[in-house]
Amino acid sequence: FLGDSITAGYGLDISQAYPALIQQKIDAKSWPFRVVNAGQSGDTTSGGLNRIDWLLRNRINVLFLELGANDGLRGLPADTIQKNLQAIIDRVKAKYPDAQIVIAGMKMPPNMGQSYSKRFESVFVSVAKRNNAPLMPFILEGVGGVRDLNQPDGMHPTVRGHQIVAQNVWKVLEPVLRSLVK
Repeated sequence: FLGDSITAGYGLDISQAYPALIQQKIDAKSWPFRVVNAGQSGDTTSGGLNRIDWLLRNRINVLFLELGANDGLRGLPADTIQKNLQAIIDRVKAKYPDAQIVIAGMKMPPNMGQSYSKRFESVFVSVAKRNNAPLMPFILEGVGGVRDLNQPDGMHPTVRGHQIVAQNVWKVLEPVLRSLVK
């Protein structure tokens, strides 16, 4: 799980973040996958690109890519975000050609403007299509904007919010993992 503060479980114990909850689901099925939470608060797509070689030291069967929100909040060009996401995927595929990629999309708050928000959201769709990768259109589906499911900052999920995120991630990730179990 290469991501930002959402993946890192900002404000919570790492055991409460959605990647740890996904590991519990994997363990319940006795599947041979080990989740690595490579979430880093404040990370951008360029930060993820800088960190990907570190992750590639270990075999990657599936890369769940959850980056871009901080780029969007900084108003970085959609083309730059897309190039960085694609470069991350290209590096993974160069080292592990059979690795599966899952893309987690994000949405921008209304104050970023409708035009920018549309371009931003289309990045994830485009990258997923280009790489024939499953797309989770909005990582915070059912959680984003729901006061009781977010910490006081209104941006980072609570423990319950992460449980919902994990359920949503599992819907996309479980079929990918199932296809890899021999």
